[in-house]
Amino acid sequence: MAAARRCTLTILMLLMLIGQALASQVSHHRFHSEALERDYPYTLYLPEGYHDSELDYAVIYLLHGSFGSDRDWVTRGALKEIADRMIRQGHIPPAVIVMPGSQSWWVDGHNEPARTAFLEDLLPHVEDVWRVVPKREWRGIAGLSAGGYGTINFVLERPELFAAAAALSPASYYPLPPANSSAREHAAFLTPDGRFDADLWQRLNYPAHLDSYLEQDYVVPLYLSAGNRDVFDAVDHARRLQAALETHQPGQVPLEVLSGGHTWRVWRASLGPALTFMFRFLQPPREEPQGSR
Repeated sequence: MAAARRCTLTILMLLMLIGQALASQVSHHRFHSEALERDYPYTLYLPEGYHDSELDYAVIYLLHGSFGSDRDWVTRGALKEIADRMIRQGHIPPAVIVMPGSQSWWVDGHNEPARTAFLEDLLPHVEDVWRVVPKREWRGIAGLSAGGYGTINFVLERPELFAAAAALSPASYYPLPPANSSAREHAAFLTPDGRFDADLWQRLNYPAHLDSYLEQDYVVPLYLSAGNRDVFDAVDHARRLQAALETHQPGQVPLEVLSGGHTWRVWRASLGPALTFMFRFLQPPREEPQGSR
């Protein structure tokens, strides 16, 4: 009888270990960034079966908002639950999702070179360490609020890097952020004497990249969303951006207006549609080439 119980317990433990190996995983990582001269944190979502497959995956870079962290999308945005459900229901293929942490608004601002660190340190690190396809057709980017601002800047400045994007309640305010925006209090845009640097904002905001984006051949489909009670009028600012891009890429700049404000409730509701939209243009997992790792 005792031997039978031990056998049953062993089988249960093996099943638990197998289940853990196959289940999706969220983990936290750091690596040294040359641009920042410090460790760069990021949270990582790996889809079910990642460790046992011989596949390379698409990667989504998911950016947090102002004064946020790399853990926000997991702790407040229900990232794991939403991604698991979307994959299980077949709305999106299995994918790797990277949630980086930034002390800036994803720009080379007054406090740190966040743009340089993202492009020159994080992307190469992820593509070297994790099984993602290091090509445009397998690379997407999305973000909320200040992360939406960063997303739009990245895809308009470097459209050769990303095949799809999504900006949720993007803080891409034109010509300047509203008086109640945290951009006016963030170290990224504050001069040494503590003043908001309006010139820097206008040099870094998306209109500075529009002409060059519209003149080149790459098109980055962009999903936009915002709440109808957003205290920063994100809907109106998103409509301005949509109008600027629609002629260049008709039908590829949808704007979804949801019931709510500038809140996680809206961003959680937007995440599933944003992922579904992006994977209309991103490639599914592919077999890992022999000898590539």
